[in-house]
Amino acid sequence: MPHRTSRRDLICEAALDLAAEGGNHALTHQGIDARLGLAKGSTSYYYRTRHALVSAVIEHLTLRSREYFRDAVPAHPPTTASQAAAVISDQLETLLTERHRDVAARYALMTDAAADDELRNGLASCLFSLPSATELMNSLGAQSPSSAARDLVALLEGLVFTHAAGARPLGATTAGEFESLRATVHLWVAALIGK
Repeated sequence: MPHRTSRRDLICEAALDLAAEGGNHALTHQGIDARLGLAKGSTSYYYRTRHALVSAVIEHLTLRSREYFRDAVPAHPPTTASQAAAVISDQLETLLTERHRDVAARYALMTDAAADDELRNGLASCLFSLPSATELMNSLGAQSPSSAARDLVALLEGLVFTHAAGARPLGATTAGEFESLRATVHLWVAALIGK
């Protein structure tokens, strides 16, 4: 049976589109209604406040990230630095190409999250999961899995931001640049697990 997209999912997807295309100020209840061709006030029916809307969008983005990661991870978790680096690099490539909208929207939502601990914490973990990274570092035999996981997530956040905020637009990264990313990730994963 095919998955039926809910009205809430459609609203969150439209919100991500608006935030990615026009920044934080473009994300409004009325803008979503117009984008989806809904009657005025439809988005407000589902999400009464901006906080509720932004919170739902961040949760939606987090679920999308987890689904992408779950689908990308092999049946058996990586057991070597090379295998782990390949999985991680593939996820980075996906973020910088087919998911570039999600990355741009996430940065646009930072303004809303700046003064709100709940939104900030949700946004901080919507692309990369510290528990998943800790589990990975543990399976790879890192001496301090939690510390190695924090360093790995920091590295990945930096790589995504560097490419997202760089001179090259998101989605325009070349094959050579992806090979360079892969090499960087492999070196770091090997260093983090001490092998």
